[in-house]
Amino acid sequence: MAVVSMKQFLEAGAHFGHQTRRWHPKMQPYIFGATNGIHIIDLQKTLRLLKTAYEFVRDLAAQGEYVLFIGTKLQARDIIKEEAERSNCFYINERWLGGLMTNFNTIKQSIAKLKKLEEMRGENGLYEGIIKKEAMRTEKMRLKLEKGLGGIKEMRKLPGAVFVVDCKKERIALQEAAKLGIPIVAVVDTNCDPEGIDYVIPGNDDAVRSIRLFTYTVANAVLEGRAIHDARQKAAEEERPAATERPARGRGRGAQAPSAAAPAMPAQAAPVPPAAPAMPAQAAPVPPATPAAEPQPAAGAAAPAAKPEPA
Repeated sequence: MAVVSMKQFLEAGAHFGHQTRRWHPKMQPYIFGATNGIHIIDLQKTLRLLKTAYEFVRDLAAQGEYVLFIGTKLQARDIIKEEAERSNCFYINERWLGGLMTNFNTIKQSIAKLKKLEEMRGENGLYEGIIKKEAMRTEKMRLKLEKGLGGIKEMRKLPGAVFVVDCKKERIALQEAAKLGIPIVAVVDTNCDPEGIDYVIPGNDDAVRSIRLFTYTVANAVLEGRAIHDARQKAAEEERPAATERPARGRGRGAQAPSAAAPAMPAQAAPVPPAAPAMPAQAAPVPPATPAAEPQPAAGAAAPAAKPEPA
């Protein structure tokens, strides 16, 4: 089953490129022709390459990784935010902050500052304990940080891949991803340079419907991969109790063998108790020795019997 049909591409206008005088020569393999001074993108190649990108993103999400959605142009901002939130991913839909990935430790400090300001703000949206002028200044700082970092507040590590709309506008983000070796999935129009893009998706990156179609498809790939990842985790959790029960049974059988050998220990210890009675057996001849002294009084009794003779 195709990820996207040819009819959907045509309805979204994904085949329209830029003016022929604004094209990039390296996009020649992806161009079908030109009409009225406008390049037409080869949708057969778009369909094939989109499927390849879909499978990559799906497999990546199945490993527990996530995709960073990037699109700061006006037509893409709302779409990037909606689809990233739907797929539970992070996004940048405002100005790209230089060093966001290459200097991520510093960005994390700014994120921590943003969270601290949100805690100070409170649930009612007021800053308690500070004067009005200071509260206004703090709120202005919070809004600035929220605008640039709101989509990555919970991002604790670098993404497994980035999805980019309009490579020409997001060239700094592409440079940082390439420097860090992060795979790049991008919608590439006829005026963009596809060099360095790991998964090129030739298509219209200006029309809202086209942007939505591509972004929606990538978000679906993330969701499918997450479902696979969750199913694997669930199966692993179900196998763990079974794995712990099997050794327990083995130990139970092994415990029967020592129990059979346990009686043998008393059998060896049995000779020890008889050795204790043997000591009284040596003391037993002493009582017979005391009766042996009793005949002496009998001899004394015979002596009085001899006294009547002199009388």
